[in-house]
Amino acid sequence: MIAVPWKAVGAIVLVLIGAGSAWQFQDWRYGKQLAEQARLHAETLNQLTQASATAQQAEQDKRLALEQRLTASEQTHFEKMTDAQKNQDRLRDRLATSDLRLSVLLDATDAAKGCGVPATADAGGVDHAAVRARLDPAHAQRIIAITDEGDRGLIALQACQAYIRALNDGSALLLRGAHP
Repeated sequence: MIAVPWKAVGAIVLVLIGAGSAWQFQDWRYGKQLAEQARLHAETLNQLTQASATAQQAEQDKRLALEQRLTASEQTHFEKMTDAQKNQDRLRDRLATSDLRLSVLLDATDAAKGCGVPATADAGGVDHAAVRARLDPAHAQRIIAITDEGDRGLIALQACQAYIRALNDGSALLLRGAHP
């Protein structure tokens, strides 16, 4: 029969039990550290998500405010264009019905050179004895059409300038991070 060295078996068993216990202790210790790291990581991700959502909402608010300012500017432009069109239509109608006549002020030195326009002023006239010539209604209509185009161009220019100012102000606000 073979003699079993019980002391060696006992020592091996004790070493195995000690190693298993040490392994279990290390597992608990590292498991606790990993759990703490996972919790801290989850908290950090949650804070980053909240900060990102807040920043996104702020940017959306700024964009909405800019869009509202641009819409208001566009409405103002539309109202100005409509008013100018109404005024031009009224003026054109008054010219067509002979309710209004356009005249031009002539140079008095030209009148002395042979222009046969009378120098008498109306009793309600503003120009005192100024030489005036009445324009043909067709020419007056063309002049009104030209001024109408000029008025529309000026209104469109003002609208473009307001639009650019609003964009510049909005982008400056967006760059600074300030609320409008």
